[in-house]
Amino acid sequence: MSQKFYFVARMPDEPGALHRAAEIVRRFQGNINRIHYDRRIDPNTVFFEVTLANREAYEKVKQGLKALGYLQETLEPIGFLKFNVYLPHKPGALFEFLNYITEARANIAFLDFDDQGPHPDRLTVSLTVEKSALIDKLLNRLKSRYRLEILDYDTRGDYLDNTVFYLRFAQRLREIIGEAEDEFLLRLLADINHIVQELTNLRQDPHEVFRCIIETGQRLKETTGPNFYVDVQKFSFDGFELFCFQLPYGGNVFLLSSADETIMIDTGFGLYHEDLLRVFQHYGLGDLNRLSKIFITHADADHAGAAGFFNVPSYLHKGTKEIIQKANRAYGSRVEGSILEEVYTKLINLFSRFTPPEKVELFPQEVLGLREIFPVIMRFNFAGYEFEVLESLGGHLYGQVFFFCEKAGLLFTGDSLLNLKSFTPERLEFAKLAKILMTSVNVDSEIATKERLALLKLAEQTDAKLKIQGRRCLICGGHGAVSVLKSGELEATGKIEHFGFN
Repeated sequence: MSQKFYFVARMPDEPGALHRAAEIVRRFQGNINRIHYDRRIDPNTVFFEVTLANREAYEKVKQGLKALGYLQETLEPIGFLKFNVYLPHKPGALFEFLNYITEARANIAFLDFDDQGPHPDRLTVSLTVEKSALIDKLLNRLKSRYRLEILDYDTRGDYLDNTVFYLRFAQRLREIIGEAEDEFLLRLLADINHIVQELTNLRQDPHEVFRCIIETGQRLKETTGPNFYVDVQKFSFDGFELFCFQLPYGGNVFLLSSADETIMIDTGFGLYHEDLLRVFQHYGLGDLNRLSKIFITHADADHAGAAGFFNVPSYLHKGTKEIIQKANRAYGSRVEGSILEEVYTKLINLFSRFTPPEKVELFPQEVLGLREIFPVIMRFNFAGYEFEVLESLGGHLYGQVFFFCEKAGLLFTGDSLLNLKSFTPERLEFAKLAKILMTSVNVDSEIATKERLALLKLAEQTDAKLKIQGRRCLICGGHGAVSVLKSGELEATGKIEHFGFN
């Protein structure tokens, strides 16, 4: 049975190079399913996805590419060096100097020399060296022979040009996710290149795509530890308290705490887990030793990504379980084949340290009734209040559910109804990154609109009943502030306390 394989080729920017690589694939009866090369990004790197008969043919293609010097198998840290070197004024001086550069396998990015200029014996050189350890060796050899002035010395890649763009990008990924095997990073680069190809075809600037990917990872990493913060709302009911924790980025975490037990609705990103535990202690919730259950609205990493840290069952829809297993948020939807959704899922799970639930309890699929347009698939009790689990129609994500308690006037709407006006500018910008990388955060925008209107109607009807008692329906969105309806719009309600460790 034929299999798909990927190759990352680093080849010279010269006529015939790509043709030679394609000939090797043809020689072993391979079919190129995808190829992407964009000089604007990196003039030396080509990505292939190839169907081959078996792994033996794959190994032969690899050997053929390697024999040409094209196969990219490692992602050694790239070094950049810029310096002035003073050469003796004699025939062959430049040739002799260049011998050292060639022996170090350095690529010349810039040369500047003019014997009619103000410095007739000075040559300015910029080099990139694919093995940073070779820079020190090269410098030591040059220092013993020439007078040098070091202008820039960088092993992080900040000064590298686009001739090594993907190698530089891999270094930036490593800074976010930590050390990773080259094979893993090469596979990740191939996936990233695939969404760049898709979005470029949709007229997106490729460099904007790369920027969004790095910024997503950096923003998450930079808001942990001492830079972590939350915006907190607290509401009291007869028999329990509700806490809403808006994390720096991603989804909200809700805790419902009574004298006997605590339940959690959504968990936030996995990388925020330790910081959030410290926040719980600050607000008198201890180490959550009374936590009995977690209820998850949907499979996105910012809602389910820390469930595996808790030794309690997580209740979720079978669609949520399947999306987690497939690592593809488009699974079960009409855009299931979308490479944008699939690769975004891999990236955000990686950046956010996705830790899915281990103890899983699935919501039943039997329909108990309807609440507006939403099937009621389960009821559960907490602190004397009955909650309904409402199955969405799959507008935002297959398997998303909502939680509704008519008596308390609580409606947990996942990502289908949000108070965007309550987002801080930073949270709004972070949300836009996902939209750029996927074009839409909803797998079916038409159904998502229908769901939003139905949730608003349910909230409005509940609000009308509660107003007689002097209470309001609290709309608890997956992001943003807990809100109430005012003239058909969501408005933040109650005190919002900002808390951080700085």
